[in-house]
Amino acid sequence: MQSLTPIRETVETRAAQQPDLRDVFLCHAWDDRQGVAKELRDLLVAAGVKVWFSESDLALGVPMMRAIDKGLANSRIGLVLVTPALLASLPREGVADKELAVLLMRNQLVPIVHNTTYGALLNVSPMLASRSGLSTAEDSMAVVAAKIAELIAV
Repeated sequence: MQSLTPIRETVETRAAQQPDLRDVFLCHAWDDRQGVAKELRDLLVAAGVKVWFSESDLALGVPMMRAIDKGLANSRIGLVLVTPALLASLPREGVADKELAVLLMRNQLVPIVHNTTYGALLNVSPMLASRSGLSTAEDSMAVVAAKIAELIAV
């Protein structure tokens, strides 16, 4: 958690400047939306974290990219759920790739590596792999969610 200190500073600054923001924007592969991404979202919500999550925040008939853009703008930090599905999707430059590009340009990004490794991530996205993050190889998803809740608490 100590390596995530710059993220904590970003949370505190953005919370003071814009107190009505969501806590986190959850970036994930489309294929993970009803599985591990939903599991993470549910654990975060149970821990009191306000999450922007496409499955619950994209209303029918609303332009998807504009809704995502607003979600990115109105969240304190971004979480990127790094799974084999995300690693496969990034080279295709789809929606998750666009979200990732926005999150990488700010100091507000925490990768959560699940069922893959930082080595595999390094081969696909060296910039994302260079960020301090969390891994479910070291902690359960519930512990990861608790650490994120602790990180964003203001």
